[in-house]
Amino acid sequence: MLLSEIEHFLAEDIGYEDYELFVPPKECTAEIIAKEAGILAGLEEASQIFAYLGVQTATKFKDGDAFAAEEVVMRVQGKAHKILKGERLVLNFLSRMSGIATLTRTFLNEARKGNPSVRIAGTRKTTPGFRKYEKKAIIIGGGDPHRFGLFEAVIIKDNHIKIMGLENAIRVAKERASFSKKIEVEVESVEDAIKAAEIGVDIIMLDNMSVEDVRRCVQTLEERGLRDKVILEASGGIDLSNVRDYAATGVDVISSSTLTLNAKSLGFSLEIVE
Repeated sequence: MLLSEIEHFLAEDIGYEDYELFVPPKECTAEIIAKEAGILAGLEEASQIFAYLGVQTATKFKDGDAFAAEEVVMRVQGKAHKILKGERLVLNFLSRMSGIATLTRTFLNEARKGNPSVRIAGTRKTTPGFRKYEKKAIIIGGGDPHRFGLFEAVIIKDNHIKIMGLENAIRVAKERASFSKKIEVEVESVEDAIKAAEIGVDIIMLDNMSVEDVRRCVQTLEERGLRDKVILEASGGIDLSNVRDYAATGVDVISSSTLTLNAKSLGFSLEIVE
C-alpha cells in the first residue's frame, strides 16, 4: 500500500478535523473482533494504516485464513487518538476485502464440485478507486483477478464486433497488439466460437450462453481438434446457483462480476480493552 494512498484514504475520512482536541493521547490497547465467520483479507492494509499512525499491531492470522465469529483477528496498542483515527478506515478495508475473499472462496469451492481444475475469475466491474484491493481480495480468496485494466489484454467484445466485424476485429488486434498481450474474443454462439478458434485467438469467452450451449461448444471444438488451442472462459449470468453446472461443461475459466458486485461486507468491530 503506497504512503500516498494511506494519506488519501485518511484525508477522505478525517478531513481537516483536529481529532486530538477531542481524544486524549492516552496509551491503550484495542481488539478487532469478527462479528461473523469468513476468509480474512485486508489484514496487511490494516497493519500498514496503523503503522502509519504509529500504532503497533499483532495477530495470529494472515490474509487468506478462515476465522470464526467472535474471534480477535488483530490486537493493537498505541495512543488512543491515533487508534480511533484509523479505526473506521481499517474496519472498512477488512469488511470489504474479507467479504469479497469469502464469496470468492465459496464460489470456488462450489465450482470445483463440477470441475476440480476450473479457475474462478473476477471482472472489471469494481468500485472506482478501489479496484486493486478488490482484485487482491479475489486472489486471497483463491480466485484469479482477470485483467486489471484495458491495458493488460485485448478483449474483443460485442460492440467491437458490431463496429468492425468478428474477423476484421481479430485481424486488427493481431496486427496492432504487442506479442506479449493475449487476445480474447467474446462470442455468443457456437458458430462464432468455432470461427474465432479457427482464425486463432488465445482465449474465447462464451458470453451469456446456456449451460447446454457451453457444453456443446466445448464438445464441438474437441471434435474439430481446436479445443487444446484456446482457453475457454464462460461468463455472464453465472452465480452460486449454477456455477457448478457451468464448471462441469469443461471450460477452463469462469468469470463473474458477482465476486465484487454481490459480495456482502463482513462485520468487524474495534473495542478498547485496556
